[in-house]
Amino acid sequence: MDTLLVITNCPDEESANAIALAAVEARLVACVNILPRVQSLYRWQGKVESAFEIPLFFKLTAATYAELETLIRQHHPYELPEIIALPVSQGLPGYLAWVVAETAV
Repeated sequence: MDTLLVITNCPDEESANAIALAAVEARLVACVNILPRVQSLYRWQGKVESAFEIPLFFKLTAATYAELETLIRQHHPYELPEIIALPVSQGLPGYLAWVVAETAV
């Protein structure tokens, strides 16, 4: 089973916690890391912006990616949230098996 690491950033802890909890409760992900606040610099609508954000790292399988993307888009306060999926090419076999088991519906 293909394992993914999905990244998004939220504007505050409240939205980060709500999205993370919804994803775990729906069994779309095995785990979410909610990282400490980071500063992001980016260009948006022709202007350079700066914001503090809360990064989320989701661990899941490719089978649940589409549903996770939908969940993030439905609950995220940003007009265009960052949603990036990275393939996990290697990892501790037991951990990867746990991700598969926890996201099996």
